[in-house]
Amino acid sequence: MNRMTAVERRASGSLASIYALRMLGLFLVLPVFALEARHYPGGDNPALIGLAMGIYGLTQGVLQLPFGMASDRWGRKPVIVFGLLLFAAGSLLAFAAGSLAELVIGRALQGAGAVSAAVTAMLADLTRDEVRTKAMALVGASIGLMFALSLVAGPVLAAHVGLAGIFAVTGALALGGAAVVLWIVPPEPARHADQPTGRLVDVLRHGPTLRLNFTVFVLHAVLVAMWVAVPALLVDAGLPKNHHWWVYLPAITGSFLVMGGVLFPLERRGHLKPVFLAALALLALVQAALAVVAMGTPSLAWLAVLLFLFFCGSNILEASQPSIASRAAPPGARGAALGFYNTLMSFGFFAGGAVGGLLLKAWGPVGLFAACGVAMAAALLVAIPMQISR
Repeated sequence: MNRMTAVERRASGSLASIYALRMLGLFLVLPVFALEARHYPGGDNPALIGLAMGIYGLTQGVLQLPFGMASDRWGRKPVIVFGLLLFAAGSLLAFAAGSLAELVIGRALQGAGAVSAAVTAMLADLTRDEVRTKAMALVGASIGLMFALSLVAGPVLAAHVGLAGIFAVTGALALGGAAVVLWIVPPEPARHADQPTGRLVDVLRHGPTLRLNFTVFVLHAVLVAMWVAVPALLVDAGLPKNHHWWVYLPAITGSFLVMGGVLFPLERRGHLKPVFLAALALLALVQAALAVVAMGTPSLAWLAVLLFLFFCGSNILEASQPSIASRAAPPGARGAALGFYNTLMSFGFFAGGAVGGLLLKAWGPVGLFAACGVAMAAALLVAIPMQISR
């Protein structure tokens, strides 16, 4: 049976909403942080501003694996609630920050609530193999949706409540997420006394997990790095920055329709791996095409088409990668495996922002997109031998 049960639908919707809150905390400040942070004492230090932006992803990446392993041992729900409370505490600290240095500490504490691995592990626990990709698609789609929402809502919120107000909003949403875990998410499956708990060594020696996590790292590094240059290209093409969502929102919405029409039917026919590899190849080609477009005066129509294709490929990967990771996990180590997966995702976000800026400064947008294309091509080559269970 390929239809979700009522429990699976409830689990998918509620857990995807929790994951979305985490990604919103990462993305919502991106469009406004560099400008708003200048108003804090210490805001004249670009390096400190960059640290305040990126440290969220760094602490999140460091703690994803411990949180995932803890969820294998002590249960998913307690770990998720604890992480969301940490996130709320970090948001409160960032809200009350009186200097950029205090803002760095608040952002670091936000990232310390690294619940993504436990959330995806619990979703895998509560869904059958045949519907898991569909369930994980909701989690993957939340990344694209939160990114699009942040581009629209971030500047509006900053204009009305400032950067501190944005942190207050994300803190309140985190507390709401904890309530969702306690009262809406279905109970997690009972653990058996003889069920082994995850071992880190099993994950680190597992070939399919290592190959998949390389593609996860590259995808999210490229996802952030390319946006160091894309906004400027849209401005050069004649679209004011406050209207960029005119391109982003239709591109993301259309890509979800493509994902639903392509990924799920082909997965049911046993073609998940060809779709996965095709998405990687598509993203490599899109980056190469962006490099060509950046050589001259960019065309808004071409940029819109390329961004639509990018989101088609990235949303397919966001939907399929966590499902593949949960299936490939060594026995008894699902939380640890998904912790490793989310660690590499978080490090990808951090590396994309840090390296993307350096590449743009050294080689310009052409060099940046070319490097992103090479990275995606490398991910494709690494993924080709990977075995994906049906």
